[in-house]
Amino acid sequence: MNYMNVHDHDEFDPENPLNKPDVPEDVQEAIRTLIRWSGDDPEREGLRDTPKRVGRAWLEYCQGYQEDPSVHMSRVFEEVGGYDEIVMLKDIPFQSHCEHHMAPITGKAAIAYLPNKKVVGISKLARVLHGYARRLQIQERLTAEVAQCIWDNLEPQGVAVVIEAQHGCMTGRGVRTPGVGMITSRLLGCFLEDHRSRKEVMSLMGYG
Repeated sequence: MNYMNVHDHDEFDPENPLNKPDVPEDVQEAIRTLIRWSGDDPEREGLRDTPKRVGRAWLEYCQGYQEDPSVHMSRVFEEVGGYDEIVMLKDIPFQSHCEHHMAPITGKAAIAYLPNKKVVGISKLARVLHGYARRLQIQERLTAEVAQCIWDNLEPQGVAVVIEAQHGCMTGRGVRTPGVGMITSRLLGCFLEDHRSRKEVMSLMGYG
């Protein structure tokens, strides 16, 4: 059973404190089992309501499964006054979760495209990022998905996406090395094929 479809996520607003969706009992029991396995008592006062809280939190963390990020690319503008230079949004904060350990991935993204007669509201670039980030992810795939979505739907001359993030599975466990950032990039169109265009966009992003 896909629990992500149990509730109507069109009405789920995580910022509304009155909106507390039900968490199925077997999901709560799975969380209690994890608490017991970790060495604690899920029935003690501080943990008694934790299974519900964790279940609701994961509905929010994984909201991206309930949306098609390409929808944000559906409304475009063609009256751009002849503008034909790079459009960029930098330092977009995001949070995701690693599909290997379900640990947090936190970072920032830079997204750029070179228009081909069509532009999109800049907030939509961030919405595409969050739509893919709010899923179980690896950074490499997240970077590629964001770039491909913009490329397929906006049909620009070029797309560039650079993501820099820290991974909880590395900072809080395993090698336990905090402060280490991972950088991934995906270049399409002229940003991949033309050296000058690539140099320009990467410089604007701060990676030149």
